[in-house]
Amino acid sequence: MAVINRIAGFADEMTAWRRHLHQHPELKFDCYETAAFVESKLKEFGVDEIHSGIAKTGIVALIRGQGGDRTIGLRADMDALPIEEETGADYASVTSGVMHACGHDGHTTMLLGAAKYLSETRNFEGTVALIFQPAEEDGGGGGVMVEEGIMDRFGIEEVYALHNAPGFAEGGFYTTPGPLMAAVDTFHINIKGIGGHGAMPHEARDPVIAAVGIVQAIQSISSRNHYALDDLVISVTQIHTGSAENIIPETAYINGTVRSFDKDVQAMVMRRMQEIVDGMGPAYGVEASLNYEVWYPPTINDPAKTAFAADIARQIAGDNNVIDDASREMGAEDFSYMLQARPGAYLFLGGGDGAALHQPKFDFNDAIAPIGASFFARLIETALPTNNE
Repeated sequence: MAVINRIAGFADEMTAWRRHLHQHPELKFDCYETAAFVESKLKEFGVDEIHSGIAKTGIVALIRGQGGDRTIGLRADMDALPIEEETGADYASVTSGVMHACGHDGHTTMLLGAAKYLSETRNFEGTVALIFQPAEEDGGGGGVMVEEGIMDRFGIEEVYALHNAPGFAEGGFYTTPGPLMAAVDTFHINIKGIGGHGAMPHEARDPVIAAVGIVQAIQSISSRNHYALDDLVISVTQIHTGSAENIIPETAYINGTVRSFDKDVQAMVMRRMQEIVDGMGPAYGVEASLNYEVWYPPTINDPAKTAFAADIARQIAGDNNVIDDASREMGAEDFSYMLQARPGAYLFLGGGDGAALHQPKFDFNDAIAPIGASFFARLIETALPTNNE
Protein backbone atom coordinates (compact mmCIF):
# COMPACT_ATOMS: atom_id res chain seq x y z
CA MET A 1 0.00 0.00 0.00
CA ALA A 2 1.72 3.21 -1.21
CA VAL A 3 0.56 5.63 1.47
CA ILE A 4 2.43 8.93 1.24
CA ASN A 5 5.18 8.86 3.87
CA ARG A 6 4.38 12.28 5.31
CA ILE A 7 0.71 11.35 5.70
CA ALA A 8 1.66 8.05 7.33
CA GLY A 9 3.74 10.11 9.73
CA PHE A 10 0.71 11.89 11.17
CA ALA A 11 -1.69 8.93 11.06
CA ASP A 12 -2.04 8.99 14.86
CA GLU A 13 -3.13 12.62 14.67
CA MET A 14 -5.76 11.68 12.10
CA THR A 15 -7.06 8.95 14.39
CA ALA A 16 -7.38 11.49 17.20
CA TRP A 17 -9.27 13.91 14.91
CA ARG A 18 -11.61 11.17 13.75
CA ARG A 19 -12.40 9.94 17.25
CA HIS A 20 -13.07 13.47 18.46
CA LEU A 21 -15.53 13.93 15.60
CA HIS A 22 -17.06 10.54 16.37
CA GLN A 23 -17.73 11.57 19.95
CA HIS A 24 -19.52 14.75 18.86
CA PRO A 25 -21.89 13.87 16.00
CA GLU A 26 -24.37 16.37 14.58
CA LEU A 27 -27.38 16.03 12.29
CA LYS A 28 -28.34 17.54 8.97
CA PHE A 29 -27.35 21.19 8.54
CA ASP A 30 -26.59 21.72 12.24
CA CYS A 31 -22.91 20.73 12.08
CA TYR A 32 -21.74 23.70 14.13
CA GLU A 33 -19.20 21.97 16.39
CA THR A 34 -17.94 19.85 13.51
CA ALA A 35 -17.44 22.89 11.28
CA ALA A 36 -15.69 24.74 14.10
CA PHE A 37 -13.32 21.82 14.60
CA VAL A 38 -12.63 21.62 10.85
CA GLU A 39 -12.01 25.35 10.64
CA SER A 40 -9.61 25.28 13.59
CA LYS A 41 -7.57 22.55 11.94
CA LEU A 42 -7.53 24.32 8.58
CA LYS A 43 -6.22 27.49 10.26
CA GLU A 44 -3.59 25.41 12.03
CA PHE A 45 -2.50 23.93 8.69
CA GLY A 46 -2.21 27.36 7.09
CA VAL A 47 -4.63 27.07 4.20
CA ASP A 48 -4.97 30.26 2.15
CA GLU A 49 -8.69 30.97 2.51
CA ILE A 50 -11.58 29.63 4.58
CA HIS A 51 -15.16 30.40 3.57
CA SER A 52 -17.70 29.24 6.15
CA GLY A 53 -21.47 29.42 6.54
CA ILE A 54 -22.20 27.90 3.12
CA ALA A 55 -25.36 25.79 3.28
CA LYS A 56 -25.54 26.94 6.91
CA THR A 57 -22.50 25.08 8.27
CA GLY A 58 -20.56 24.08 5.15
CA ILE A 59 -16.99 25.18 4.47
CA VAL A 60 -14.92 25.70 1.34
CA ALA A 61 -11.19 26.16 1.98
CA LEU A 62 -8.62 27.00 -0.67
CA ILE A 63 -4.98 25.91 -0.87
CA ARG A 64 -2.96 27.54 -3.64
CA GLY A 65 -0.02 25.76 -5.18
CA GLN A 66 2.77 27.06 -7.36
CA GLY A 67 0.82 29.43 -9.60
CA GLY A 68 -1.65 28.14 -12.15
CA ASP A 69 -5.31 28.97 -12.60
CA ARG A 70 -7.07 25.59 -12.50
CA THR A 71 -9.10 24.56 -9.44
CA ILE A 72 -10.12 21.03 -8.43
CA GLY A 73 -12.65 20.30 -5.69
CA LEU A 74 -12.40 17.54 -3.09
CA ARG A 75 -15.48 16.89 -0.99
CA ALA A 76 -16.19 15.30 2.41
CA ASP A 77 -19.53 15.07 4.21
CA MET A 78 -19.77 15.90 7.93
CA ASP A 79 -23.21 14.92 9.26
CA ALA A 80 -24.24 11.91 11.34
CA LEU A 81 -27.37 9.78 11.73
CA PRO A 82 -30.21 9.58 14.31
CA ILE A 83 -29.10 6.19 15.68
CA GLU A 84 -28.23 5.17 19.24
CA GLU A 85 -24.63 3.93 19.21
CA GLU A 86 -23.83 0.37 20.35
CA THR A 87 -20.12 0.11 19.56
CA GLY A 88 -18.97 0.21 23.18
CA ALA A 89 -15.95 2.27 22.08
CA ASP A 90 -14.34 4.54 24.63
CA TYR A 91 -14.80 7.34 22.10
CA ALA A 92 -18.48 6.56 21.50
CA SER A 93 -20.95 9.35 20.85
CA VAL A 94 -21.73 11.55 23.83
CA THR A 95 -24.95 12.70 22.16
CA SER A 96 -27.87 10.42 22.90
CA GLY A 97 -29.58 9.04 19.82
CA VAL A 98 -27.01 10.42 17.36
CA MET A 99 -23.92 8.67 15.96
CA HIS A 100 -21.56 8.56 13.01
CA ALA A 101 -23.01 5.35 11.61
CA CYS A 102 -21.94 6.07 8.03
CA GLY A 103 -18.32 7.10 8.52
CA HIS A 104 -18.62 10.77 7.69
CA ASP A 105 -16.27 11.40 10.62
CA GLY A 106 -13.72 9.37 8.66
CA HIS A 107 -14.45 11.17 5.40
CA THR A 108 -13.87 14.54 7.08
CA THR A 109 -10.66 13.22 8.62
CA MET A 110 -9.34 11.99 5.27
CA LEU A 111 -9.88 15.38 3.68
CA LEU A 112 -8.27 17.11 6.66
CA GLY A 113 -5.28 14.79 6.27
CA ALA A 114 -4.97 15.74 2.61
CA ALA A 115 -5.31 19.41 3.58
CA LYS A 116 -2.47 19.18 6.09
CA TYR A 117 -0.16 17.53 3.55
CA LEU A 118 -1.05 19.79 0.63
CA SER A 119 -0.67 22.91 2.78
CA GLU A 120 2.83 21.82 3.75
CA THR A 121 4.10 20.65 0.36
CA ARG A 122 2.18 22.69 -2.25
CA ASN A 123 3.68 20.46 -4.92
CA PHE A 124 1.04 21.33 -7.48
CA GLU A 125 0.20 24.15 -9.87
CA GLY A 126 -3.27 25.51 -9.33
CA THR A 127 -5.75 25.51 -6.44
CA VAL A 128 -7.46 22.80 -4.43
CA ALA A 129 -10.92 23.59 -3.05
CA LEU A 130 -11.66 21.57 0.07
CA ILE A 131 -15.44 21.15 0.38
CA PHE A 132 -16.76 20.16 3.82
CA GLN A 133 -20.47 19.55 3.42
CA PRO A 134 -23.36 19.18 5.90
CA ALA A 135 -26.65 17.34 5.44
CA GLU A 136 -25.75 14.48 3.12
CA GLU A 137 -27.94 12.02 5.01
CA ASP A 138 -31.00 14.25 5.04
CA GLY A 139 -31.41 17.64 3.43
CA GLY A 140 -29.29 17.51 0.31
CA GLY A 141 -26.53 19.77 1.59
CA GLY A 142 -24.49 19.06 -1.53
CA GLY A 143 -27.27 20.44 -3.67
CA VAL A 144 -27.61 23.49 -1.43
CA MET A 145 -23.89 24.23 -1.70
CA VAL A 146 -24.16 24.03 -5.50
CA GLU A 147 -27.25 26.27 -5.45
CA GLU A 148 -25.31 28.78 -3.35
CA GLY A 149 -22.77 28.99 -6.14
CA ILE A 150 -19.61 27.27 -4.91
CA MET A 151 -18.64 25.94 -8.34
CA ASP A 152 -18.63 29.35 -10.02
CA ARG A 153 -17.57 31.33 -6.95
CA PHE A 154 -14.40 29.30 -6.50
CA GLY A 155 -13.83 28.37 -10.14
CA ILE A 156 -14.07 24.64 -9.50
CA GLU A 157 -13.58 22.71 -12.75
CA GLU A 158 -13.92 19.12 -11.53
CA VAL A 159 -14.78 17.42 -8.25
CA TYR A 160 -14.05 14.14 -6.46
CA ALA A 161 -15.23 12.30 -3.33
CA LEU A 162 -14.64 9.05 -1.41
CA HIS A 163 -16.94 6.91 0.74
CA ASN A 164 -15.82 4.14 3.05
CA ALA A 165 -17.13 0.64 2.28
CA PRO A 166 -17.24 -1.87 5.14
CA GLY A 167 -17.17 -5.45 3.92
CA PHE A 168 -14.87 -4.61 1.00
CA ALA A 169 -11.13 -5.37 1.20
CA GLU A 170 -9.36 -2.93 3.51
CA GLY A 171 -7.64 -0.24 1.46
CA GLY A 172 -9.09 -1.37 -1.86
CA PHE A 173 -11.06 0.94 -4.15
CA TYR A 174 -14.03 0.40 -6.41
CA THR A 175 -16.04 2.60 -8.74
CA THR A 176 -17.52 2.61 -12.24
CA PRO A 177 -17.97 5.11 -15.07
CA GLY A 178 -21.47 6.45 -15.67
CA PRO A 179 -24.31 5.64 -13.24
CA LEU A 180 -22.94 4.47 -9.89
CA MET A 181 -25.77 5.07 -7.41
CA ALA A 182 -29.50 5.48 -7.77
CA ALA A 183 -31.85 8.41 -7.50
CA VAL A 184 -33.75 8.43 -4.22
CA ASP A 185 -37.33 9.56 -3.58
CA THR A 186 -39.47 9.29 -0.48
CA PHE A 187 -43.21 8.94 -0.08
CA HIS A 188 -45.65 9.73 2.73
CA ILE A 189 -49.19 8.35 2.79
CA ASN A 190 -51.71 9.60 5.33
CA ILE A 191 -54.93 7.69 5.92
CA LYS A 192 -57.91 9.04 7.85
CA GLY A 193 -60.76 6.78 8.83
CA ILE A 194 -63.24 6.68 11.70
CA GLY A 195 -62.06 5.24 14.97
CA GLY A 196 -64.08 2.94 17.15
CA HIS A 197 -64.21 -0.02 19.50
CA GLY A 198 -62.20 -3.06 18.45
CA ALA A 199 -65.24 -5.22 19.17
CA MET A 200 -67.48 -3.17 16.86
CA PRO A 201 -65.54 -2.68 13.60
CA HIS A 202 -68.74 -2.21 11.62
CA GLU A 203 -69.17 1.17 13.29
CA ALA A 204 -65.69 2.33 12.25
CA ARG A 205 -63.74 2.91 9.05
CA ASP A 206 -60.52 1.04 9.78
CA PRO A 207 -57.31 2.78 8.54
CA VAL A 208 -55.22 -0.24 9.56
CA ILE A 209 -56.85 -2.51 6.99
CA ALA A 210 -56.54 0.25 4.40
CA ALA A 211 -52.84 0.67 5.19
CA VAL A 212 -52.23 -3.05 4.77
CA GLY A 213 -54.03 -3.04 1.42
CA ILE A 214 -52.13 0.01 0.18
CA VAL A 215 -48.76 -1.45 1.18
CA GLN A 216 -49.50 -4.73 -0.58
CA ALA A 217 -50.58 -2.88 -3.72
CA ILE A 218 -47.45 -0.70 -3.67
CA GLN A 219 -45.28 -3.82 -3.65
CA SER A 220 -46.93 -4.94 -6.88
CA ILE A 221 -45.44 -1.93 -8.73
CA SER A 222 -42.00 -3.53 -8.83
CA SER A 223 -43.27 -6.99 -9.70
CA ARG A 224 -46.01 -6.14 -12.19
CA ASN A 225 -45.61 -2.60 -13.56
CA HIS A 226 -41.98 -2.32 -14.62
CA TYR A 227 -39.53 -4.16 -16.85
CA ALA A 228 -37.59 -6.58 -14.69
CA LEU A 229 -34.17 -5.54 -16.03
CA ASP A 230 -34.67 -1.87 -15.12
CA ASP A 231 -33.26 -1.31 -11.62
CA LEU A 232 -35.99 -0.36 -9.14
CA VAL A 233 -36.43 -0.71 -5.39
CA ILE A 234 -39.56 0.30 -3.47
CA SER A 235 -39.38 -0.22 0.29
CA VAL A 236 -42.07 0.60 2.81
CA THR A 237 -40.09 1.37 5.96
CA GLN A 238 -42.63 2.84 8.39
CA ILE A 239 -46.25 2.18 9.33
CA HIS A 240 -47.54 4.08 12.36
CA THR A 241 -51.02 3.66 13.78
CA GLY A 242 -52.98 2.61 16.82
CA SER A 243 -52.66 2.96 20.58
CA ALA A 244 -54.32 -0.07 22.21
CA GLU A 245 -55.54 -3.60 21.37
CA ASN A 246 -59.23 -2.72 21.72
CA ILE A 247 -59.23 0.59 19.83
CA ILE A 248 -59.61 0.97 16.08
CA PRO A 249 -57.54 4.08 15.38
CA GLU A 250 -58.64 7.02 13.33
CA THR A 251 -55.42 7.51 11.33
CA ALA A 252 -52.49 5.63 9.88
CA TYR A 253 -49.23 6.76 8.29
CA ILE A 254 -47.06 4.98 5.71
CA ASN A 255 -43.56 6.03 4.70
CA GLY A 256 -40.94 4.56 2.40
CA THR A 257 -38.24 5.02 -0.21
CA VAL A 258 -37.97 4.57 -3.97
CA ARG A 259 -34.64 3.97 -5.74
CA SER A 260 -34.29 4.13 -9.52
CA PHE A 261 -31.99 5.24 -12.34
CA ASP A 262 -34.35 5.96 -15.24
CA LYS A 263 -36.65 9.00 -15.29
CA ASP A 264 -39.39 7.01 -17.07
CA VAL A 265 -39.29 4.38 -14.32
CA GLN A 266 -39.45 7.12 -11.69
CA ALA A 267 -42.44 8.72 -13.44
CA MET A 268 -44.22 5.35 -13.67
CA VAL A 269 -43.78 4.75 -9.94
CA MET A 270 -45.17 8.19 -9.13
CA ARG A 271 -48.18 7.62 -11.38
CA ARG A 272 -48.94 4.12 -10.10
CA MET A 273 -48.55 5.10 -6.46
CA GLN A 274 -50.97 7.98 -6.93
CA GLU A 275 -53.47 5.67 -8.67
CA ILE A 276 -53.20 3.14 -5.84
CA VAL A 277 -53.74 5.71 -3.11
CA ASP A 278 -56.60 7.39 -4.99
CA GLY A 279 -58.30 4.05 -5.60
CA MET A 280 -57.72 2.28 -2.30
CA GLY A 281 -59.07 5.11 -0.17
CA PRO A 282 -62.63 4.85 -1.49
CA ALA A 283 -62.34 1.05 -1.64
CA TYR A 284 -61.82 0.95 2.12
CA GLY A 285 -64.09 3.88 2.92
CA VAL A 286 -61.27 6.09 4.18
CA GLU A 287 -59.49 9.24 3.05
CA ALA A 288 -55.97 8.64 1.73
CA SER A 289 -53.44 11.16 0.45
CA LEU A 290 -49.98 10.80 -1.06
CA ASN A 291 -47.03 13.18 -0.71
CA TYR A 292 -44.29 11.99 -3.10
CA GLU A 293 -40.97 13.82 -2.74
CA VAL A 294 -38.31 13.67 -5.45
CA TRP A 295 -34.95 13.76 -3.69
CA TYR A 296 -31.37 13.15 -4.87
CA PRO A 297 -30.75 12.42 -8.56
CA PRO A 298 -28.60 9.44 -9.59
CA THR A 299 -24.86 9.69 -9.00
CA ILE A 300 -23.28 9.63 -12.45
CA ASN A 301 -19.50 9.53 -12.79
CA ASP A 302 -17.77 11.20 -15.72
CA PRO A 303 -16.06 8.33 -17.62
CA ALA A 304 -12.78 10.16 -18.27
CA LYS A 305 -12.50 11.50 -14.70
CA THR A 306 -13.37 8.05 -13.34
CA ALA A 307 -10.59 6.43 -15.36
CA PHE A 308 -8.18 9.08 -14.08
CA ALA A 309 -9.28 8.63 -10.45
CA ALA A 310 -9.03 4.83 -10.75
CA ASP A 311 -5.47 5.21 -12.00
CA ILE A 312 -4.64 7.33 -8.94
CA ALA A 313 -6.23 4.65 -6.75
CA ARG A 314 -3.97 2.03 -8.35
CA GLN A 315 -0.95 4.14 -7.48
CA ILE A 316 -2.05 4.04 -3.84
CA ALA A 317 -3.53 0.54 -3.51
CA GLY A 318 -1.93 -1.45 -6.35
CA ASP A 319 -3.44 -2.78 -9.56
CA ASN A 320 -5.06 -5.81 -7.92
CA ASN A 321 -6.87 -3.73 -5.32
CA VAL A 322 -8.88 -1.45 -7.63
CA ILE A 323 -12.09 -2.34 -9.45
CA ASP A 324 -13.06 0.27 -12.04
CA ASP A 325 -16.09 -1.49 -13.51
CA ALA A 326 -18.09 -2.28 -10.38
CA SER A 327 -21.83 -2.91 -10.51
CA ARG A 328 -23.97 0.11 -9.80
CA GLU A 329 -25.73 0.31 -6.43
CA MET A 330 -29.20 1.24 -5.23
CA GLY A 331 -27.89 3.51 -2.49
CA ALA A 332 -27.98 7.26 -3.11
CA GLU A 333 -25.70 10.26 -2.57
CA ASP A 334 -26.17 14.01 -2.75
CA PHE A 335 -22.70 14.28 -4.28
CA SER A 336 -24.82 13.64 -7.37
CA TYR A 337 -25.67 17.36 -7.41
CA MET A 338 -21.99 18.27 -7.59
CA LEU A 339 -21.46 15.77 -10.42
CA GLN A 340 -24.37 17.37 -12.27
CA ALA A 341 -22.62 20.72 -11.95
CA ARG A 342 -19.06 19.58 -12.77
CA PRO A 343 -17.39 16.45 -14.16
CA GLY A 344 -15.75 14.23 -11.60
CA ALA A 345 -15.89 10.86 -9.90
CA TYR A 346 -17.04 9.15 -6.73
CA LEU A 347 -15.16 6.13 -5.40
CA PHE A 348 -15.57 3.68 -2.55
CA LEU A 349 -12.67 2.84 -0.23
CA GLY A 350 -12.80 -0.56 1.44
CA GLY A 351 -12.93 -0.62 5.21
CA GLY A 352 -12.48 -4.36 5.74
CA ASP A 353 -14.55 -6.50 8.09
CA GLY A 354 -17.04 -4.85 10.41
CA ALA A 355 -20.63 -3.79 10.83
CA ALA A 356 -22.41 -2.40 7.79
CA LEU A 357 -23.25 1.26 7.25
CA HIS A 358 -26.23 2.71 9.12
CA GLN A 359 -26.01 0.12 11.90
CA PRO A 360 -25.58 0.98 15.60
CA LYS A 361 -22.40 -1.11 15.83
CA PHE A 362 -20.69 0.49 12.82
CA ASP A 363 -17.36 2.24 13.33
CA PHE A 364 -15.03 3.73 10.73
CA ASN A 365 -11.74 1.86 10.31
CA ASP A 366 -9.02 4.39 11.24
CA ALA A 367 -6.42 2.40 9.30
CA ILE A 368 -7.87 3.53 5.98
CA ALA A 369 -7.83 7.28 6.72
CA PRO A 370 -4.18 7.74 5.56
CA ILE A 371 -5.05 5.77 2.40
CA GLY A 372 -7.93 8.10 1.56
CA ALA A 373 -5.87 11.18 2.37
CA SER A 374 -3.06 9.89 0.13
CA PHE A 375 -5.53 9.31 -2.69
CA PHE A 376 -6.79 12.90 -2.46
CA ALA A 377 -3.27 14.34 -2.26
CA ARG A 378 -1.88 12.27 -5.12
CA LEU A 379 -4.89 13.12 -7.27
CA ILE A 380 -4.19 16.84 -6.87
CA GLU A 381 -0.46 16.48 -7.50
CA THR A 382 -1.15 14.42 -10.65
CA ALA A 383 -4.00 16.52 -12.04
CA LEU A 384 -2.19 19.80 -11.35
CA PRO A 385 1.49 19.00 -12.02
CA THR A 386 4.18 21.61 -11.54
CA ASN A 387 6.41 22.76 -14.40
CA ASN A 388 9.39 20.91 -12.96
CA GLU A 389 7.68 17.51 -13.19
